Amino acid sequence: MLIRTLRSSIAAVRYFSAEAHAETKAAVATAGKSSSGVRDTLGRRLLSLVFPKRSAVITIRKWKEEGHTVRKYELNRIVRELRKLKRYKHALEVCEWMTLQQDLKLVSGDYAVHLDLIAKVRGMNSAEKFFEDLPLQMTDRATCTALLHTYVQNKVTDKAEALIAKMSECGFMKHPLAYNHMLSLYISNGQLDRVPELIQELKSNTSPDVVTYNLWLTVCATQNDVETAERVFLELKKAKLNPDWVTCSTLTNLYIKNSLTEKAAVTLKEMENLVSQKNRVAYSSLLSLHTNIGDKEGVRRIWKKPCYSTWELLTWGYLQQKHTEKVLEYFKKAVGSVKRWDPDKRLIGEVFNRLKEEGDIQGAEELLAFLRNAGHVSTEIYNSLIRIYAEAGKMPLVIAERMEKDNVQLDDETRKLIKITSKMCVSDISSICS
Repeated sequence: MLIRTLRSSIAAVRYFSAEAHAETKAAVATAGKSSSGVRDTLGRRLLSLVFPKRSAVITIRKWKEEGHTVRKYELNRIVRELRKLKRYKHALEVCEWMTLQQDLKLVSGDYAVHLDLIAKVRGMNSAEKFFEDLPLQMTDRATCTALLHTYVQNKVTDKAEALIAKMSECGFMKHPLAYNHMLSLYISNGQLDRVPELIQELKSNTSPDVVTYNLWLTVCATQNDVETAERVFLELKKAKLNPDWVTCSTLTNLYIKNSLTEKAAVTLKEMENLVSQKNRVAYSSLLSLHTNIGDKEGVRRIWKKPCYSTWELLTWGYLQQKHTEKVLEYFKKAVGSVKRWDPDKRLIGEVFNRLKEEGDIQGAEELLAFLRNAGHVSTEIYNSLIRIYAEAGKMPLVIAERMEKDNVQLDDETRKLIKITSKMCVSDISSICS
């Protein structure tokens, strides 16, 4: 009887909420775009929460209150994007919100991601507690592997080995990922003698993947064992796996180290065919290897087609050399080489630090103007600017008004910096970018 009454109540709620939904649907459709013409989505709102203190949960609630639907696949995609950007706190908040929604059916993969984020934000002990509290049906290969990854990241060998033993008992070792985690642990701990035995165990339960072979090659490189490395590389090819740029880079470095220039040239050429200009780390490695092998033609060939990674590498290089003029020049070329620029906060911070060391107010103002034109000004960028004024003993003009014009909020540090610089001499430079 109680269940029938409850079902009747729910049916009534659904009937009346359907009318409310119909009324809000039109409003939602017209509000689908922001004032700038860019389509307004939950993903855009959550990704715009740059500062950790801002709440992802409040953003999701507001989105729902406006009549929008929140779909699980969309939230999963947003969490992936936030993790790529290393915005772990907001990604964790989204995961925690998802666990409280009865209409969202979560699978073990969702809990595995949740566990990994807890480890990153709150530490290993909290991740262990989360794992212990999981429903029994969710303690499968995915969540166990996530916990194993946490142990590996923290280099806790005894717990990792104990977990591997339990996973083996439960039949969770039919995939190379867990073995790869253990290989990484042994390599990072210098326990290279454990690697051959573990690889044999892996082969008896499943098949190695490219990551397995790359880790194995890393061991060969550490031991300067060219013969074994070539045998491993041949085995990879026989397994009909495609080597990636890491495979070729590791092998090329080993050949260069042993003055096997011709062999290095062959693997380097193969690497060049695999490297995308968008992959900064790979592109940097490619340039470095061409230089190390003395291949001037290869270096020139790459330089004929400069891309974002090329200019960014030059920016970092001139930062190390403390050549400020070149730093600004190549940073601008880097940003100008792409249609859509994803700001590298670390690089921006280092450029401002270089300007601060020199007390270069004009350079800082020019950088701010450039970032504004690129559509990327923030409270932290303005704070970096004011710090340079403070270092130079100067007061920036109308800084609060400029921030308001740029639609950038003042925080406590901004107010503190403005108060400090207000007692200094007025600068005649800040007006150039007003």
